Amino acid sequence: MIKIVILGSGGAVPSPARSLPSIGMRYFGEVYLFDCGEGTQRQMMIYGLSYARVKMIFLTHLHADHFLGIGGLMQTLKMNDRKEPLFIFGPDGTERCILPIIAGNYPFQIYINEIDEKFCLKNERFSISAFKTHHNVRSLGYVFKENDSWNFNKEKAERLGIKGRMFGKLEREGEIVIGKKRVKLEDVTTPKKGKKVVYTGDTVPSQEVVAASKEADLLIHDGTFSEEHAGEAKEKCHSTVSQAAEVAKKAKVKKLILVHISNRYKDASALEKEARKIFKNSHVGFDGMELYV
Repeated sequence: MIKIVILGSGGAVPSPARSLPSIGMRYFGEVYLFDCGEGTQRQMMIYGLSYARVKMIFLTHLHADHFLGIGGLMQTLKMNDRKEPLFIFGPDGTERCILPIIAGNYPFQIYINEIDEKFCLKNERFSISAFKTHHNVRSLGYVFKENDSWNFNKEKAERLGIKGRMFGKLEREGEIVIGKKRVKLEDVTTPKKGKKVVYTGDTVPSQEVVAASKEADLLIHDGTFSEEHAGEAKEKCHSTVSQAAEVAKKAKVKKLILVHISNRYKDASALEKEARKIFKNSHVGFDGMELYV
């Protein structure tokens, strides 16, 4: 199960209600951060997401409200004598922005990787890939996708004589010979599609976002403004909640969470109502919001 915590749901300036942008994801005991605004480590402490388990940080772009929290987080990890390496990914210029705020010696390795929309990290459980977004600086969004797997039909498998370690062999090799009969994996399984989570960071709506978000279980999208302020959204290269809802509708996602909410909107219910006119399963994110996918 994928656990998502909205650590910071606000825009460029923090408020008592909304911290700066950061999304935390816990998966198989490891924590992955998407953006790391000022105060992210404290938000993690408040909302029960272990900063000690952070393995990778993915930055969408290099505006200060999205990365300044890295400095404080690194110092805390250092004081807690962390040994495991930490990986930071972001667009061109990431090293130039990050190195000054993490200056010093650390008991663990820090790897800074500058990436573009061709980036894709894969392992035996999932992939994290980047896609192009459209902000007023170089920017990226990210797709977290579980690998597809299978559900065994135990009764059918047992009827064919498959038991014990034979299940592992069948899964590894794709087929197994029992007596004179060859049994293929698809004979005793049904495919299980991996879960998909998409985070856009700051962006105007675009076809790239729609394509990356196709049939996602969860889309976390810039929703800085209401449609009333669409002109300002365009000028500042952000999205309105209605535009984000249109993206969700076109991409056929299951759930939309709106973040990077401007401080001018004290009552989020009006924004939620606006988005739901277009995409019913729309929700305005808030600090501490937990989602399970």
